[in-house]
This record gives sequence, structure tokens and C-alpha cells, in this order.
Amino acid sequence: MGKRIFYFLLTNVLVLLTISIIFSLIGGGNYINAQGGIDFGALLVFSAVIGFSGSFISLWMSRWMAKKMMNVQVLDPNGALSGAELDIVEKVHRLSRAAGLTHMPEVGIYHSPEVNAFATGPSKKRSLVAVSTGLLQEMDDDAIEGVIAHEVAHIANGDMVTMTLLQGVVNTFVVFLARIAAWVASRFVREEMAPIVHFIAVIVFQIAFSILGSLVVFAYSRHREFHADRGGADLAGKDKMTHALQMLKAYSSRIKGEEQTAISTLKINNRSKASLFSTHPDLDERIRRLSAK
Repeated sequence: MGKRIFYFLLTNVLVLLTISIIFSLIGGGNYINAQGGIDFGALLVFSAVIGFSGSFISLWMSRWMAKKMMNVQVLDPNGALSGAELDIVEKVHRLSRAAGLTHMPEVGIYHSPEVNAFATGPSKKRSLVAVSTGLLQEMDDDAIEGVIAHEVAHIANGDMVTMTLLQGVVNTFVVFLARIAAWVASRFVREEMAPIVHFIAVIVFQIAFSILGSLVVFAYSRHREFHADRGGADLAGKDKMTHALQMLKAYSSRIKGEEQTAISTLKINNRSKASLFSTHPDLDERIRRLSAK
């Protein structure tokens, strides 16, 4: 599962843990009342502050982190570009204008044999569309346009911001429930050990509940792929979008069983069979729904 967790989610978990530990060390979030019980109202406010802070910090870092982790080469539209690079930039800008975007996304290429592309960024004004060298080598022009249209649709739909808000709600419940569970666990040890047990239990339960909470995020990720497919069809044409998905399916079948690192929830292609921990629906289902559109 680790190779299929998208960097936004990983960053969110780490940021959430960091903020929680800092708050605990400085004595923030006093939700234990005078009787030693939990003030649920204060805990809920505390949880929301930490939860939404974590998700928005993750969103703010998303474009920078994707560039660093994937070693993306950003293409300067005003610089000297090769034919293929210029063609990618032109496609992204043309489809972005068609989608009504007033600020053009950054365009990048990352070196990888996988056939994939991704879109990310904290807002429509500060977004990034990147394609792999494998995609440029394996796909024809119509399929590449369909893939790029899909990624531009993610940006136009505001999927990153929507996912951030959803992640903030999930984070709030993760922090809230983790502290209740930690408080309960600390009741079963000696009084002098209770603070240490509570501190450690918060971290353990927060990681465990974050994994469970990721199921909600993954479910939304699968849902948004259908919308991005339809958006891509509106921008590039239904035939090109369907052709792109069919080529992705053929590629997936050809390299089935191979292992490649992927930030799958950002990308168009997730080769694993759809499940609760999948970030993308099954390609056959995506093609079927798009054909029925």
C-alpha cells in the first residue's frame, strides 16, 4: 500500500503528527477538565484547528513537493524548447484556456518509464501539469491530448482544494478520536505513567485512524476520476479521451506485475485492481462510463 499512497496524504499525516506533537509539548489544547475527564467541546475545537491546519499546509506544499519527489523539469514557455516540449506546453495552455482557466498551469516533464501524468497545486492560479517521458514515448498524439485534458479537468474542477477540505474533516475526526482513545488507554495504568502512556497512545492511534480515514479520501479520489474523464472528454473530445484510457489499459496489461513507484492519486493511471485502498477506479469501468456518456 505504501507505494500507492499519494504524497499529499503522506505529507498530511506527517504534518498532522508534527503539529499534534508540538501542541502536546507546549501544553496547547487543554481539553481535560478539572475532574480529569474530557471537555468534548474544547477537544472538538482543538481537533479542528489541528486537522485543517495539517490539510492546508499539505495543500500549500503539494506543488513544491511533487516537483522535488518526481524530479520534474519545469518547461519555460518563453524559453528554447524542443518540438515535443513545445507541443506539450501548447496542448496544456490550449486546453486550459478551453477550460476557462485564466492562469496557465506550470508544465513539466519527469523522467520515468511509466506511462502517466499528474496535476497538482494549491489553487487554479498555482497549478502544475506534468507528464512522464514514458507517456511521450508510448502514446500517440491523440492519446497524449486526452491525458492532458484529463489533468487540466482536475485543475478546473478544483479537485485539490476539495480534497483538502475533505482531508481537513477527516483529520478533525482522527485527532478527536485518537485523543479519546488515548485518554481511555491512560486510565488503565498507574497515575504517574498516565501522561507518558497518553502521549505515546495519541501518536499510535492517530497513525492508525489516519490510515482508516484514508479510505474516505481514496473513495473520493476514485469518484473524482470519473468527473475528470468526463471533463477531459469535453475539452479534447470523447474519442480522444476514450482512446487515451484504452491505451492506458493496453499498457497496464502489458506491464502487469511490474513494480514502479507512483503518486497514484495525483495521476491518471493506477495499474492496481480497484479496491478500498485504490485511488483510481478500474480502467474498464472508466471506459464503460465514458462510453455511456
